Amino acid sequence: MEAAIQLKNVSKTMNKKTIIDSISLDVYPGEIFGLLGPNGAGKTTTIRMIVGLMKTSAGEIHIQGQNLAASFENALKHIGAVVENPEMYDYLTGRENLIHYQRMMPGVTKERIEEVTALVGMSERINEPVGNYSLGMRQRLGLAQALLHQPAILILDEPTNGLDPAGIQEIRAYLRYLAEEENVCIVVSSHLLAEMEKMCDRIGVLQHGKLIQTAEIGEFTTENNRVCFKVSHASEAAEQIRHAFGYALTVKDTHIDISMSEKEVPDVVQLLVSGGFSVYQVKPAGRSTLEEKFLTITGGDS
Repeated sequence: MEAAIQLKNVSKTMNKKTIIDSISLDVYPGEIFGLLGPNGAGKTTTIRMIVGLMKTSAGEIHIQGQNLAASFENALKHIGAVVENPEMYDYLTGRENLIHYQRMMPGVTKERIEEVTALVGMSERINEPVGNYSLGMRQRLGLAQALLHQPAILILDEPTNGLDPAGIQEIRAYLRYLAEEENVCIVVSSHLLAEMEKMCDRIGVLQHGKLIQTAEIGEFTTENNRVCFKVSHASEAAEQIRHAFGYALTVKDTHIDISMSEKEVPDVVQLLVSGGFSVYQVKPAGRSTLEEKFLTITGGDS
């Protein structure tokens, strides 16, 4: 399958500082790809380059097989995007904003406006001035605008910003529908890790401008389980474990809770016993969350 989005050794330098450092990435039709990273990692810069709001300093971006720099307008026709806060005319109604955007997108019908308005749950408020909208309603209208021309690729920066839990669930369900039924390639950037865990098929982690890891969401949340050790002198034992293996762990009373694979348990037990610690119990403590895995990968950067 050909990638819908392809980044080849993409870099961005600003004021002699490297913001993005030689990123290579393929994102495919029908998947939701989550872009994660601490503040300042380069998520928004990467998205802005993909949607043509910022030029690359090196490397190439291909959209549906077309080089973005060489075929700028043709490549961008395939993309719908909501980057940062959607720009709207406050004095116009939601419908009038969509009609204004429609004039710039050949082939978009009035019926399509009604369709996307209903899909994002805005039918009852679409005739009100945008100036009256909450942040969550603006996000919905921005998503409707991005979908008007039925793009093959959807790029969303903080798409659930301002939405209540019910709204977040609705948007998540609709994005899943777009990916699974319409084969749309979706890239999402968000700081809500629990929501990304529910929404995404794959995750990429950016840190200091580098793409340090990509994997399917299941690998992030099941590869490392949590194991609980009941031991003597737990705090001292935890320090030895951390020093020897570098695991993310917590200590409470006589228990050490470690994010690790179960196959690595014998190595930890051997370390503890050889160090003179008594091991009273070893048991599974549950599945690692995406947040725990993210903190382990990035070293707790925020």
